[in-house]
Amino acid sequence: MNKFFVVLSILCSLSFSAQQDYNWFKINRYKTAVFGDSLKENSGLDFFNNRLFTISDSGNSSEIFEIDRNSGKIKNVFKTNLINKDWEAIASDSANLYIGDFGNNVGSRKDLVIYKIPFDSAVSASSTINAQEISFYYPEQKDFTPKNTNNDFDAEAMIFLNGKIHIFTKEWVSKSTTHYTIDPAIAESQPAQKTETFSTGYVVTDAAYFENKLYLVGYTKKAEVFLSVFNEAEPGIFFKEKPKKYYLGSSLSIGQIEGIAVDEKGIYISGEEFNLPVFKVKPYLYFIPFEKLK
Repeated sequence: MNKFFVVLSILCSLSFSAQQDYNWFKINRYKTAVFGDSLKENSGLDFFNNRLFTISDSGNSSEIFEIDRNSGKIKNVFKTNLINKDWEAIASDSANLYIGDFGNNVGSRKDLVIYKIPFDSAVSASSTINAQEISFYYPEQKDFTPKNTNNDFDAEAMIFLNGKIHIFTKEWVSKSTTHYTIDPAIAESQPAQKTETFSTGYVVTDAAYFENKLYLVGYTKKAEVFLSVFNEAEPGIFFKEKPKKYYLGSSLSIGQIEGIAVDEKGIYISGEEFNLPVFKVKPYLYFIPFEKLK
């Protein structure tokens, strides 16, 4: 198909499918920075001790980046001795960072792992950081035949809460997300514990938790980008109530959204560079003050 008509088809699909029961929120108004080339494939955001961190996904370095929340510039780079097979999420507790190497677009991985990285004031940019491996698997997955972007056992979203790691899957087929928990104290490979499932209507690419609310972001194959905000109905349970859902725009203008972090000031959202044969969207950092999100 002609490249022009491919783009036109996406735009037409967007104009019809976005007219649903969502709140429209023009995130383009809240663009604060453009990332440099080192972060053009950033994946995941997290606040740790009031500092904002990100990572890059598959095919990139195994470094952890501290970034300035206003300018998007890199403040510090922390090297690790790890391999970045497909890093997709970053989370933290009071003393550790967690890196989710569980990207699984093809659905065939049997080496899903989360790295637990002790991270305190002694860690400097000149340090080489060691990590503990937390291996896991989805007990519901029986078929590992490669099916690129056509499986329900991919994941790019993770938070730490109540002593557990919480993973939210990226379900290409079901257009839902399943909430699993992982025990970081277990050394051997463990089955992820299925907790709840919700039909998001899009694939989830990152998660954040703040003051009894869960924030999920992601997109559809038609390049529509969404944010859903869930209330925590009981400790660690989020899907009992319908969330507030916001249509943020098209990846064709705001980028491929891959990260979200929340603090007392508001919501930070990041996108990686989005490439099409006819044009390119830069990797942006956005900030939404709470009072602007109705």
